[in-house]
Amino acid sequence: MIIITGAAGFIGSCLVQKLNEEGFYDLILVDDFSRSYNNKNLVGKKFSNQIDREEFAPWLRENQLHVQFIFHIGARTDTTEFDVEIFNRLNLNYTKEIWNICVEFGLPLVYASSAATYGLGEHGYDDDESKINLLKPLNPYGDSKNDFDIWALKQDKKPYFWAGLKFFNVYGPNEYHKGRMASVIFHTYKQIQKNGTMKLFQSHRADVNHGEQKRDFVYVKDVADVLYFFMHHRKDSGIYNLGSGRANTFLDLATHTFKALDKKPEIEFIPTPEDIRDKYQYFTEAKMDKLKAIGYHKPFHNLEEGVEDYVRNYLISETYL
Repeated sequence: MIIITGAAGFIGSCLVQKLNEEGFYDLILVDDFSRSYNNKNLVGKKFSNQIDREEFAPWLRENQLHVQFIFHIGARTDTTEFDVEIFNRLNLNYTKEIWNICVEFGLPLVYASSAATYGLGEHGYDDDESKINLLKPLNPYGDSKNDFDIWALKQDKKPYFWAGLKFFNVYGPNEYHKGRMASVIFHTYKQIQKNGTMKLFQSHRADVNHGEQKRDFVYVKDVADVLYFFMHHRKDSGIYNLGSGRANTFLDLATHTFKALDKKPEIEFIPTPEDIRDKYQYFTEAKMDKLKAIGYHKPFHNLEEGVEDYVRNYLISETYL
């Protein structure tokens, strides 16, 4: 059995699809399945069972002999939530419990960290584990992810194989349920369809033009490929970046979306809200040398390729992966 937590969510459901495509159907899906709005992500997918996330830890202890691999993708990911206790419970402590069970029973574990751990990027975007204590996330979500990374590295007892993956700006199908936390590509498409225009934040720095703020946007299909790679690799434990390795501007993103819709770009710039202006990231770019060094060489979609596939094959028809 292969376990996927957060299985009804964006990345988790795309991983389920990837595993199905590779011939894996004995999957145990873990999530809060009472939220019917994102269960659509699982329609048509093959799996063995669904376990409520609150029941997962005792279930895992009882069924550990049958488990081959655990992907812990589930987390509270709302960067606008500031109740630290929520993140301590759902992200930090929940992941510690899964980790300890994996140690106890010798189970391999891949878990989702986040590029939110890098904060404003004062120390760069290098997944060098010696720098993790220096990072200053900008919100409780980023803190919860960084706190677990720090805790994991300090443990004397670790799973025989483990990897924490720092997801950058992931976009792609199956994020329809995410609302304001969906990718900028998703919101760009929605704005264009509704108003024919796209509104981007102005730059409030003299050295950056409007729309020239940059992010590392990574297509969810590429993320699923890397997760699948680790399931077979099972060595070189540690913390890894998972981005495209290339920063692109928001102007590029919007332009590619208009192009995928065969429309002329109509872009407006609006002030960045003052409450987030001092915490706004003007640049992120994953350094990907570490992943390549352990043998992952499959090329990532560039932004134009990913946007075109996402818009034309999923967003227009509201199709799921």
